[in-house]
Amino acid sequence: MTQSHFLSSSRNRGAALTLALLLAAGSAACSDSSASTPAATGGSQAPSRVAVSPGPTVSSKASTLHMIDVGGRQLAFHVTSGHLPAIVLDAGGGEDSSYWKDLTPRLSQDTGSMIITYDRAGLGDSDEVSGPWDVQSAVADLQAGLRELGVTREVVLVAHSQAGEVATNFARANPQWVSGAVLVDANLPPFFTDAQIARLVAASTSQIEEAKKQPTTKENRQLIATATNFGPAHHAYHKVSWPKTVPVIVMVAEKTPFDGSPEDAQRWRDAAASFAEAGPDRELVTAKGSSHDIPLDQPDFVLDEIKKMVSRF
Repeated sequence: MTQSHFLSSSRNRGAALTLALLLAAGSAACSDSSASTPAATGGSQAPSRVAVSPGPTVSSKASTLHMIDVGGRQLAFHVTSGHLPAIVLDAGGGEDSSYWKDLTPRLSQDTGSMIITYDRAGLGDSDEVSGPWDVQSAVADLQAGLRELGVTREVVLVAHSQAGEVATNFARANPQWVSGAVLVDANLPPFFTDAQIARLVAASTSQIEEAKKQPTTKENRQLIATATNFGPAHHAYHKVSWPKTVPVIVMVAEKTPFDGSPEDAQRWRDAAASFAEAGPDRELVTAKGSSHDIPLDQPDFVLDEIKKMVSRF
C-alpha cells in the first residue's frame, strides 16, 4: 500500500484503487476487492546549483534539500550528488519524495549517479497551487527545477503511477534532456479511452464527494484537485505519444491498481503492452506477484530495471 490515505488510515495491500487512479497512485480508501467496477482505495532558502561530479561515487551519501523558486512558489528538490546520467524519481499521486527513501541510497551506491527526488506542488515540502491539478504545470515545475539544478541533459526519468503522465509529457517536450525512462506501473495514454474514463469517474464520484466533507488536509486537496478536471485532462492525455528517440522500460504490476476488478486489470495490462509495442526501443517487463506499489513490494526488481537503463549510457 502507500504512505498516505485520504479516507482511511488502515493499510491493506490487498485493496484495489479507484481514487488511486484519479490521483492515480496509491492513496485512498480501502474497499471490497470483489467489486466488479474499478474498486476504491484510492522560510525558504535561495536556489542553489548542483555540481556534477566527474566520476562514479560508490559510498552512501546524504541528500541535500534545495528549495527552488518557481514563480513565487517554493518546490522541494532532494539531491544526492553523483555523475550523469542523473536519475530523477517521481512518485505517484498523493505521494511525495519520501516514497523513494529506501531506494535512493541503494541507487546512489550501485550506480554512482546523481539521484534527484522532489515534491510536486502541494505535496511534501512544496507549496500548493490552487485549482485543478494540471499536468502541464507539473511538467513546467520539473523543468524549472532541473534547469536551476543545472541538469538539462542525460536524465533518466523513473515515474510511478500518476507520475507517468508527468514523465510522458516531459519527455515529449524535452526529448533532448531525457536519455531514457523507467515507467513503474505508470498511467499510460492507451489506458484512458473514453469508456475507461467514464468508468473511473462514475466509480469514484461518491468517494470524491465524501472527501470534500472531510477535514481539509493537503492530501484531500490534492485528491479533489485531481478529480476536478479528470475527464478532460485524460481525454487529452490519451492522445499524447512517447518520443521515439527516448528508450523506455515499461514495468507493469501483475496485480495492477485493479486487483479486485479483472476486467479493468486486463485493460491496464493491455495498455502497457500496446504502449510498449507502439514505438522503437521499448521493453515491457512484469513484476510478478506485485501490487501497484512495485517500489515497496519489489524494490530489488525496480532497482535492477533502473540499473539496466542507466548502464546503457
